[in-house]
Amino acid sequence: MVHVYNCHPFSSQQIVQVEQEPGLVCCGGGALFVVATGGCKVEAYSVEREGCPLICRFATMGTVKSIQHSKIGDYLVTIEEKNSATYLRAYTNWRYQAEDKARVGVRLLGHLLRGASVRGGVQMEIIEIPLSERPVAVACCSVTGDLLVGCENTLVLFTLRRQNQQTLNQSQQILQSTWPNTQQSSSQSQGQTSTSNQNVSILDFERSVILHLPKIKAKRVALCGGYVAVQAELEVLVLKLDASSEPKTQEESSEITRADHLEDQADFLLLPRHQELLGDRAKDCDIPVSIEKTGLEDRGQYTLSYVLFRRFTPDFFQGCSVEETQLHSLQLCPLFTSKQSVSQEEPACVFCFFSLPTAGYLYSLKGGVELLSAYQYPEKVLEAVLADHLLHVITKSALQCFTVRCAALAARIEDPYIDTTMKACPPCSLEVCALRMQLFIGLRSVCVHGRHVILLSTADTETPEESERATQRRGLELKEHTMLTGIFLAVGIDPATTPALESLLSRPFLSRKWTISSPKETRTVGHGWNIYVVDTVSPLTLYQEMVEYSQKYAETNPQAQSLRHLLSEAHLLLRASLLQTGQRQNTEGEPALSPETDTGGPSEKQTDREELEEALRQNCAQLGDCFSRGSQKDCHLALPYYRMSALSVTEVIARNRPLPSSPHSYGPGFLFYLKHYLLEEAEQSLSQEEADEVIDIFSQSEPSQLVSVCASPPMVNISPERTLQILRRLEDTAGVSVPLTITMATMMLLMDDVPQYTQLMERHAEMLLVYGFIEEPRLLLHGGGGGQHTRVCPTVLTRQLAKSQPGLLVAGMVALHENNKIQLEQADHIFKELGCENCLQVDFWEAMLMASSQDAIIQELLFRLSSVYIDRLANTSSNTHSNHLNTRSRRKSLKSADDLINSCSHYGALYPWLTVLSPAHTTSSQHQEALYKLQSLLCGPSLSVGSVGPLMERLSEEPLWGFSLHLLCATRRGQYDRSIEKLLDRCPQAIIAYANHQLQDKNMVLWWQKLLPELCNRTRAAADNGILLAALKETLVVVAMEMSPAEFLELIPDDGTASYFLPHLLTCSQKHLLA
Repeated sequence: MVHVYNCHPFSSQQIVQVEQEPGLVCCGGGALFVVATGGCKVEAYSVEREGCPLICRFATMGTVKSIQHSKIGDYLVTIEEKNSATYLRAYTNWRYQAEDKARVGVRLLGHLLRGASVRGGVQMEIIEIPLSERPVAVACCSVTGDLLVGCENTLVLFTLRRQNQQTLNQSQQILQSTWPNTQQSSSQSQGQTSTSNQNVSILDFERSVILHLPKIKAKRVALCGGYVAVQAELEVLVLKLDASSEPKTQEESSEITRADHLEDQADFLLLPRHQELLGDRAKDCDIPVSIEKTGLEDRGQYTLSYVLFRRFTPDFFQGCSVEETQLHSLQLCPLFTSKQSVSQEEPACVFCFFSLPTAGYLYSLKGGVELLSAYQYPEKVLEAVLADHLLHVITKSALQCFTVRCAALAARIEDPYIDTTMKACPPCSLEVCALRMQLFIGLRSVCVHGRHVILLSTADTETPEESERATQRRGLELKEHTMLTGIFLAVGIDPATTPALESLLSRPFLSRKWTISSPKETRTVGHGWNIYVVDTVSPLTLYQEMVEYSQKYAETNPQAQSLRHLLSEAHLLLRASLLQTGQRQNTEGEPALSPETDTGGPSEKQTDREELEEALRQNCAQLGDCFSRGSQKDCHLALPYYRMSALSVTEVIARNRPLPSSPHSYGPGFLFYLKHYLLEEAEQSLSQEEADEVIDIFSQSEPSQLVSVCASPPMVNISPERTLQILRRLEDTAGVSVPLTITMATMMLLMDDVPQYTQLMERHAEMLLVYGFIEEPRLLLHGGGGGQHTRVCPTVLTRQLAKSQPGLLVAGMVALHENNKIQLEQADHIFKELGCENCLQVDFWEAMLMASSQDAIIQELLFRLSSVYIDRLANTSSNTHSNHLNTRSRRKSLKSADDLINSCSHYGALYPWLTVLSPAHTTSSQHQEALYKLQSLLCGPSLSVGSVGPLMERLSEEPLWGFSLHLLCATRRGQYDRSIEKLLDRCPQAIIAYANHQLQDKNMVLWWQKLLPELCNRTRAAADNGILLAALKETLVVVAMEMSPAEFLELIPDDGTASYFLPHLLTCSQKHLLA
């Protein structure tokens, strides 16, 4: 479907003053090239200047049958005929003919001019390009300047080469040293060469590759960035030609096996079936392509891939005969994003356009082949040209413009955030629209340069194509009449005797649509022709007209599909303009590809871009309005469009207030936008009036979202009394829920009604309240849900819980962390904001250690808790009075050491010997609590002693509790010998308890290898030490039970008292006998 809008894309037109009747026209490089009918002269006119003045004129070497201009290199290429022979020629430096320079150089492809013709200054050159076959069509690449020539069954690619004048002079000097006869004349003329000519590039072409297509007859070709397109009467084939630097692995044959054609197809009407093959499927077409490489310098390997194949079936189109149903207007168009440099990078998009008389087709080729748009023309189209912003088509009597979808695809390639909640763009599949047409008489051809559309009209003459087509049609009609007459005669019927049958046979059956129409009037022969230069309006002006045109839809039906479609068209128009503006800015400072006239300086371009960006923001706001009130299907698009409009939420609310016809109705798109705004932690806070309006909006439209809305950070200025009434009505209708109760309690806090707050919070058990926090985390904190660096802050409820219910707050924070609602660093920030980093934060870590199952989190928490316990022990004063003061100033921990040992596997039970080293009630309760917790971690299975070893250096070994910690660390490291010595030195009464717990299993040998010798030695030195004697006795009991009598005898010291060791030896012997 094609939408039609009464927007005028044209601003003005002027007539080019041409002396002779034009036959061919083309444009490029800011110039219009006109070839007189049947003449051998080309005239160039400036389309950038008022009145289109003549730039220059120059003669060609033959009658021009086709002419093309290349933007890269600024050269012309022609197909010419002379003496029944066809030639291909390129004209370079043609602009220098404007300086009344008659000097013209003619040379063969690959042979640069030498001698005085070059040293005399820059001149126009005619490059003769020899071909083995007759050229049919030519095309120039707008990216590289390469030349593609289409012959009947072959395509020849010529690579554009540039050679600097200074390099050429150096090569000439080498030649002169070889041929001394020319040295004198060359040196005399070399001084006449101007310095400015040293930097002029001399263009040349190199025949690079030949493509053989035996089953397709080329009528038109196109070339762009490695893509090659060839068009036959009803077929289009697009190929991708890539040059690799790798050498060929095997020699390729240049001989092509051509398909044998049928000997006589004159008596058959072949109707090929319709086909559309995209991407890799295109290789399944029945058109083989072979490569013949001819380049001498480029030794790389060419690879060929099929991209697109489209075949049409002849049909009786409206007003078109079968022979008139032919493809035309083949184009390959590149498109660069605003971040690309046109002269240095490959285009981001390449589009292929071709057209039938009644329909046009636009495909995208890069990143997947896709049909973007299909254009249905209201009448027979003679020619079409795809431009940056619009598609221009001509009929016999009108010029019409259609919108294109190139910018929609390029925008998605340029910006990955499009089609997300951040940004949006109308889809590539959006239906196209036709703008107001401009009437002319006898249009024949069209070409486009920038914002200039050039039209050729020859109202009173028939084109050569029409003449040839009419001759073919008459011949086919005669053939049909003869064939059908023979059929009737064969069955015994003579059509000549029946006037009605004779009249019937006079109508064409196969070649043309069977319609009864009045005979065409014979036109009087005359010479009415003109060349028009029609200027299109600027994209911004056309956008403004579209916006004005859309107002009539907005006034009658704001939700009309046509309004949305027209605003989407305006959006794509602005995006295409911004792409073009970005390309012009990126190419500033680069060498000119062709001397096109540049209008406006950098400041003007910057101003234009700012105006376009402002218009785009306005358009996004209008599209946001459309989708905010639209259907449920597309309501989500209101969010990205409103974001792109840079409107504040206050302005969006004002634009979406209910219409008088529906005072209590809000669009689904607006509610979708508002929910996302409130859910995504916007930093902008609403005023009380705006916040109350938001509450009213959701209470009317989506009451179930009221709890989330009230908990949103932008709603901090909400009126608690008014909101509480609305929440109570919700509770009456929807029933009691935990998040709703907590929200109502928060409103009570905002009203400073603590008793009512307490009453509401006591409705539910603490575990249910924790579940409520999980369901709505923003009741406790604002800003969570993002990464670990997302800023968070506590709510009013969080501050109250820290004072009155710290256990509930810690449980809630642990639940949020375990449900991925908050990160560990964010929770730490919350407790620091509350001023509870020394108490509640540690309680939170201890609770997290009990709940978490992630090893990385566990190790982090173990290190943090060990650091806190060590810090508390190191900072505890030995002064009893100050300890009591510190105890009163710091809140008691939520979990005692015994609680943690009983409920958390990472806290181990205290070793028995520790009670001897650090008896209870010898220090303050705070000190004792930190000591027990640290000892419990060291006794547990998870804490790595190596990680806390450096921190332990802060604690002295002088007090027994400090000694116990260092002894624990040494024991965990396996340093039993050293630990036994230290324990015997500091606290021998604990040695048996230590040995009974630590010297077991594989460490049992230390009883007689280390402990017994140490006790014997120390007892010998202090015979009256009862503690050592008791320890020695206990040790002998254990050793006697574990060793044989012989081994036990060897352990008894030589100077030992026999009566002391004899009972133990007796016990050992009895145990041995029983065993």
